[in-house]
Amino acid sequence: MTSATKTSTNSNGILSGGLRHLKESRFALKREKLRRLEKNELSRYRPYDKQRRFHDAGAAHRERLFMAGNQLGKTLAGASEWAMHLTGRYPDWWRGRRFARPVRLWAAGVTAESTRDNPQRMLLGPPQRRDAWGTAALPGDAILSTSAARSGADTVDGIVVRHSSGGASTLAFKSYEKGREKWQGETLDGVWFDEEPPLDIYSEGLTRTNATSGMTIITFTPLLGMSEVVRLFLSDSEPDGDTMPADGFTPGARN
Repeated sequence: MTSATKTSTNSNGILSGGLRHLKESRFALKREKLRRLEKNELSRYRPYDKQRRFHDAGAAHRERLFMAGNQLGKTLAGASEWAMHLTGRYPDWWRGRRFARPVRLWAAGVTAESTRDNPQRMLLGPPQRRDAWGTAALPGDAILSTSAARSGADTVDGIVVRHSSGGASTLAFKSYEKGREKWQGETLDGVWFDEEPPLDIYSEGLTRTNATSGMTIITFTPLLGMSEVVRLFLSDSEPDGDTMPADGFTPGARN
């Protein structure tokens, strides 16, 4: 074999290897983009009109209520807003309250199981699939750590989240069944009640936010009629329409 033939063969091999490497790199890049998109559900959140009105009310009101029927996006709205505050990542359309610093938040449900199956799932991902945590409202690249609850490996007690300011926010999960005493002592920036809480639990949660002028949000399907908690919002509704029943939806707000 001549020197020229060897050179040609080597050149073809180098070219073939280079093209293969380029294709593999492009495939890897595409796969990484898809992975990041899967782990960034927050960036895809686009609220419909009633969800947006609920978010917008946070700019002027400390207490808000999103009351609607099943499968109408109540928990999604709560999880998406909590993810924004925890990460400091607010979309261009956002007109609600903003935090320029890390926050301390709670999210709560009726029982530990309902808290896991609703707020935790919507914020973190499927409870039974740890490999899928970070594919819900909280972007995977923002989750610094999670702590397991004593009630089970798929139940999370808290999450530490990277905030855009450079610090870290914290989120703890609570339940109403533990009683008011378990809600005492903390100073918080916000409490999210998913499903209607008893009045004493709501009052205690609100108290946790007084020192910071923080917020409370309630997302629930009305099953208890004109309860004490609902009456707080409907009785105090203002003539400018902060409480507006429409199509089974009530966005309520109190100063």
